[in-house]
Amino acid sequence: MQAEQARALLHDMFQAAIDAAQPSGTLAQYLPPPPKGRTIVIGAGKASAAMANAFEAAWEGPVEGLVVTRYGYAVECSRIEIVEAAHPVPDTAGHRAARRMMELVANLTADDLVICLISGGGSSLLPLPLAGISLEDKQAINQALLKSGATISEMNCVRRHLSTIKGGRLAAACHPARICNLLLSDVPGDDPIDIASGPTVPDPTTCADAVAIIRRYSIDVPAHVMTVLASDAAETIKPGDPRLPDIRTSLIATPRMALQAASRVAERAGIPVHILGDAIEGEARDVGKVMGALALETARHGQLFQVPCVLLSGGETTVTVRGNGRGGRNVEYLLSLALTLRGEPGVYAIAGDTDGVDGQEEIAGAIAGPDTLERAWRLGIRPQDALSANDGHGFFEALGDAVITGPTRTNVNDFRAILIAR
Repeated sequence: MQAEQARALLHDMFQAAIDAAQPSGTLAQYLPPPPKGRTIVIGAGKASAAMANAFEAAWEGPVEGLVVTRYGYAVECSRIEIVEAAHPVPDTAGHRAARRMMELVANLTADDLVICLISGGGSSLLPLPLAGISLEDKQAINQALLKSGATISEMNCVRRHLSTIKGGRLAAACHPARICNLLLSDVPGDDPIDIASGPTVPDPTTCADAVAIIRRYSIDVPAHVMTVLASDAAETIKPGDPRLPDIRTSLIATPRMALQAASRVAERAGIPVHILGDAIEGEARDVGKVMGALALETARHGQLFQVPCVLLSGGETTVTVRGNGRGGRNVEYLLSLALTLRGEPGVYAIAGDTDGVDGQEEIAGAIAGPDTLERAWRLGIRPQDALSANDGHGFFEALGDAVITGPTRTNVNDFRAILIAR
């Protein structure tokens, strides 16, 4: 297979993964019957505006609501208000929207229905700190968590216990209305409590868990915030709470669905596919080393898988930022993978976030091939130095190998594919 063909196939697989997670193709089948009373739509996340648009197309009755999405991810709706706010670090626009959302669901009745459209990114888009904690406190803690190497589950545990809207608190505010959660998963394992920090599902974790995570990663948290975390006010809504009796939760798109869609693209090209997992976590560079070793063993000896083949994986790795680079877990993974492969002939790879944003950059990820390291050396770039500086984005941008999708308006976590073509 020629290099151009290999790269085109990887791009097509990534696009198929993104397309499979579009709410327009999946949401309608999960809608409940209309209620006797009002229908209120609320939601947050990178895909929430697209979800609201798909809901309006499928819902014939009256509806009102408010959904918060990332800047640049708005989709026009006629009955549901769409607000844009900041991600991954929250801002005042998200703070105002979160407060308005809590007001919108106040004073509902048992005849009313609340449709909750939740996707990844909702944690930063719904910042509503507990009393005694400022938005600036949450911004600083969020920044520290993003650089700490904590898993998404650990980060969201801390976020839930600093919030008056996450960890089931939004659902409690909707009581006694019926709640229908439509979730688009971006987390390993698809646990609803970790999707946007679970604003409309009960939370089994505790304040003690949050404090343990802060200490585990040496997060610099002000003393007054720790005081709040030690109080009863910081505890989230637990399973069995009488305010959450009537909640139905459906996953309308998941990382596994995206990997399966990409798999079909490769199989149509006559190349067998092996899905290694949709919930792989760990330091991005370590995952890159392991995946590189698997690819080398397959390419050189054919003992793990027969060649040609594609190795697919998903999940959410982490980057502990120690250098002066821009981070980005997909590009860090891919650079580590390339260093492990050392130009192995016939092996190509792509890694990208299905939301189009890797870390804090408007870049989905990158693509690598047998010539990646050689081209970098010719430009005077030292790949190992770039990895040490956490500068995967700078590295692949210099080679012209960054993958830029623009806003995809969906989010089912990271996509990784290794094509072993010889």
